[in-house]
Amino acid sequence: MTTAANIAIALVALLHAYFLVLEMFLWDKPFGRRAFKLTPEFAAASKGLAANQGLYNGFLVAGLVWGLSLGAAGIDVKVFFLACVVVAGLFGGATVSRVILFVQAIPAIIALALLLAT
Repeated sequence: MTTAANIAIALVALLHAYFLVLEMFLWDKPFGRRAFKLTPEFAAASKGLAANQGLYNGFLVAGLVWGLSLGAAGIDVKVFFLACVVVAGLFGGATVSRVILFVQAIPAIIALALLLAT
């Protein structure tokens, strides 16, 4: 079960690395605008906010990778950062788009459940 938990945690980290790239570097590019269904005007006006949001996703990635690098000793770090992802996903799902629940919160909940089951 530990291997499954670590794979799930790594997938959550990869998802957030992808979000970082989308929000920090591709927000106002055609791919980023399509991903978030943005007009060019809105993307340009909100680029700084999106970059800030992407940076926070980077902190989540760093924490999850840190927890993974600690091995068994990193369980508390992994739990903390997965819980942060879950809270962010629930909040985003409630305030922005229900899709965020499925893209962000559910994968983190699965990873957290696998981690706590070990």
